[in-house]
Amino acid sequence: MVDRTGRHAGRVALITGAARGQGRSHAWRLAEEGADVVAIDVCAPIPGVAYPMATPEELEETAAGVRERGGRVSAHVADVRDAEGLGKAVSAGIEELGGVDAVLANAGIGMASPHVTAAQAFRDQLDVNTVGVWNTVQAAAPVMIAQGRGGAIVVTSSSMGLTGRGGDGSGQMDGYIASKHALVGLVRAWANWLAPHSIRVNSVHPSGVATPMVLNDAVAALFTDPPDGEVPDVGNLLPVGLLEPRDVTAAVAWLCSDEARYVTGIAMPVDAGFVAR
Repeated sequence: MVDRTGRHAGRVALITGAARGQGRSHAWRLAEEGADVVAIDVCAPIPGVAYPMATPEELEETAAGVRERGGRVSAHVADVRDAEGLGKAVSAGIEELGGVDAVLANAGIGMASPHVTAAQAFRDQLDVNTVGVWNTVQAAAPVMIAQGRGGAIVVTSSSMGLTGRGGDGSGQMDGYIASKHALVGLVRAWANWLAPHSIRVNSVHPSGVATPMVLNDAVAALFTDPPDGEVPDVGNLLPVGLLEPRDVTAAVAWLCSDEARYVTGIAMPVDAGFVAR
C-alpha cells in the first residue's frame, strides 16, 4: 500500500518537460508525496537543438513511475511553443485529474545545433525557454484563479539566469542567458499578479545538472574540442561537478509545499555556489 498522506496529498501538479531529467524527477518525487501529475513533453526533435529530445517512450516511463508511486497521471505530447496545442493538453489533463495546484514550468533547451545560424539559435532559446514558460503559465493560471484554492508555480531558470558568465556574442550562450534572465522578470511580475489569489510564484536556478541536456556528445565536445580553444568556465564553489536532478527536485517540492506558504517572488539558486563564485 502506497502512503497517500504526504505533504502534497490530494494535489495535482502540472509539469512540462516531464519525460526525463528534472521533470521526471519532480514528477516522481511529488507522486511519492501524494500528488497526481499532468505530465507534458514535446517528445519530438527540435532541429535547432544539438542533442536528442525526449521520446514518447520516455514520457510513458515517467507516467509509469508516477503510477508505481501511487499517483494518477495524465500524460500528453505537446510543444510549449504552441500555445493552442499546449492549452488543449493542459485542459485535458486538468479535466481528467480534477484541477491543478502546482505548475512546474520546467521545459527548456540548452545547446544549439552548430548547423543553425546564431540568429536562429537565439530565437530557438527564447521561444522554448521564455515563450514556452509564458504559454504554460497562461494556460494554467486562470484555472488556478477560478478554483480559488491557491497554489504554487515554480519556473525552472538556471544559474545562467543570474549571471552573464559564458556570454560570447555567438547566439549560443547569449540566447540561453537572455532566455533564463527573462524568467526572473516574469516570476516577479506574476508574483504580483497572482498574490491576491494566494498563488505563489518562484524560480529555481540550478547550475549544471546530470540530465540529457548536459550529458550528451555536443556538450562533451565543448570540453574536449572547444571552438575557440578555451574550455568553458563552469566551476562550482562546492566540490561537485554536476548536481543530481533530485537536488533541484528537493527545492521544487519545498517551494510547492505549505512549508513555503509565504515564499513568493524569489529566485532560488540551487547551484553549489556557482553564482557566488
